[in-house]
Amino acid sequence: MPQKKEEFNLNNHLYEACNILRGPINQDDYKSYVTPLLFFKRISDVYDEETAIALKESGGDYEYAEFPENHSFVIPNNCHWNDIREKTLNIGAAISNAMVTIERKNPKTLYGLFTSFDDANWTDKNKLSDERLKDLVEHMSTVTVGNSNYNADLMGDAYEFLIKKFADLSKKNAGEFYTPRSVVKLLIKILDPKSGETVYDPACGTGGMLIEAIRHMHGDRLSYGKIYGQEKNLSTSAIARMNLFLHGAKDFKIEQGDTLRAPFFITGGQLATFDCVIANPPFSLDNWGSEIFESDMYGRNLYGTPPAKNGDFAWIQHMIKSMAFKTGRAAIVLPQGVLFRGSKEYELRKQLIESDKLEAVITLVNNLFYGATIPACLLIIRSKKEEKHKGKIALIDASTTYTPKRAQNVLTDPDDIDKIYELYKNFEDVEEKVKIVSIDEIKEKDYTLSVNRYVEKKQAESISLDEAKKNFYASMEEVFKAEENLKKLLQEGGYINE
Repeated sequence: MPQKKEEFNLNNHLYEACNILRGPINQDDYKSYVTPLLFFKRISDVYDEETAIALKESGGDYEYAEFPENHSFVIPNNCHWNDIREKTLNIGAAISNAMVTIERKNPKTLYGLFTSFDDANWTDKNKLSDERLKDLVEHMSTVTVGNSNYNADLMGDAYEFLIKKFADLSKKNAGEFYTPRSVVKLLIKILDPKSGETVYDPACGTGGMLIEAIRHMHGDRLSYGKIYGQEKNLSTSAIARMNLFLHGAKDFKIEQGDTLRAPFFITGGQLATFDCVIANPPFSLDNWGSEIFESDMYGRNLYGTPPAKNGDFAWIQHMIKSMAFKTGRAAIVLPQGVLFRGSKEYELRKQLIESDKLEAVITLVNNLFYGATIPACLLIIRSKKEEKHKGKIALIDASTTYTPKRAQNVLTDPDDIDKIYELYKNFEDVEEKVKIVSIDEIKEKDYTLSVNRYVEKKQAESISLDEAKKNFYASMEEVFKAEENLKKLLQEGGYINE
């Protein structure tokens, strides 16, 4: 789908803000400056819109227009974007002060949202002179980003563009906070969250999976208060909250903290459960907290304690424990090693298979995720499988369904996504693509889930040596004829004299 002209312009405008920082600021830190500045500008512009609406309603009553009830956020005196524009000296200090003050005046919604970006040092004039900050502020001022200019979806999508640009610039750790949106759409399509259901991402990064879930539910009011996420990284959790705000999400809960060591969402002393659980956690996480998990107070060690140097099965068990008893389903992105690795993981995988909660395994092409060239897989898990799926697992080879790009492979939307989704939905054998296997069949293969051990491939047609030699000589003859023809054309054109 082609981009709308207004969206394209906004995308470029946001990226140009990064270019103003180029030089004194490391490109890995662009997001720590541009992200909070964009959100500061957005809430100021929305505040102005809300003021204009209140003035119109009250017949020009400025006192009425300032009432907090008329605004999404409180902006204290001297903390509006326009107050910053008037500064010519110590601009960084003014920005920092405005952000901190806005946070304090909006403790329930904005607490820690700006100050979480601890990589940003607004007052370091050796890095950011008043002149450069003035250029940055004026550049951001050239576009009004209120709701009447850019609705929440359009604004949010432009911000998603910016997040992807940050990932492009900083591939070394981008996978920790950015999942390709085509993969997110595929997972949400499979889970199919319904309006009124709860959705939880225990490793939510910048919130892309939660946003796609809301979009899938068409932003229905029944989704308000049903969106949950936890993210270990402080600034990334702040980006997630901003991302959800910019997409127009209402009444969500994003918490910062280490999910495996200290899960935040607890009900009655037990792990909270959700209808849909979705995540792309850090692959093969080292030092993830195995010593705590071994005697986990929430009973997440359903199948045992994973290796101390690899937390993949800790995420799997956390997500299973977080699924609602009847309606729960989960989708998780992991490295394909979880399908066949031995030792402790063999026993964990065996118990997962025998629990009959694993519904499907989908293997993807390599070089699809930032910072992870190894091939990944998707595990689809359900608390209660439908009757015809019980005792069976769909093993799906989607490694040949992708679109190659110069720097990275991609899944196209909708073509590649729909092809993979249909393979999952149909739940039937497809030559070279899908094999529906029973738990007993997997047991016979010693509990490996390596898809290529089950999915049948067409055998290449074999030919005799004499026939191969005949084909080779015929091809060489065609090459010689083509060379002679090219030589003749070059001579006729005067390019060569021979």
